Amino acid sequence: MEHVAIMRKSWGLTQKILDGRKKIESRWYSIKYRPWDCIKEGETVYFKDSSEPVKLKAEVSRVIQFADLTPKRVKEILDEYGNDDGLEKEKIPEFFERFKDKKYCMLIFLKNPQKIEPFEIDKTGFGSMSAWITVDSISKIRVG
Repeated sequence: MEHVAIMRKSWGLTQKILDGRKKIESRWYSIKYRPWDCIKEGETVYFKDSSEPVKLKAEVSRVIQFADLTPKRVKEILDEYGNDDGLEKEKIPEFFERFKDKKYCMLIFLKNPQKIEPFEIDKTGFGSMSAWITVDSISKIRVG
């Protein structure tokens, strides 16, 4: 499978992936959403900032899923993995407030991030607010 992660542009996370400051992509959910149970080591994740074309890709080296989270466990995950998730230490309390009531967390470990020739995708059928898309092949949604 191949994946497209749509990132909040204002957070500047795609640049952190590219320059190695962000080695983990985390996803926090109240209910299970993609890519829960459908992403594996060796697969490719393409990244795009919202309203921008896809500009980079990375390979998945490992996936950890956490369920039945409590605020205490959320804090432990942020403390242990926050730095590799691209979070500055002083921002962890802000992210704790955002995630403390989430029930599920995925940590997707990334390797070999690469800038690629930018391309657009067609999100038809995935929902305009979709933040993660999983497809058999990126060519199915690649435009141009």
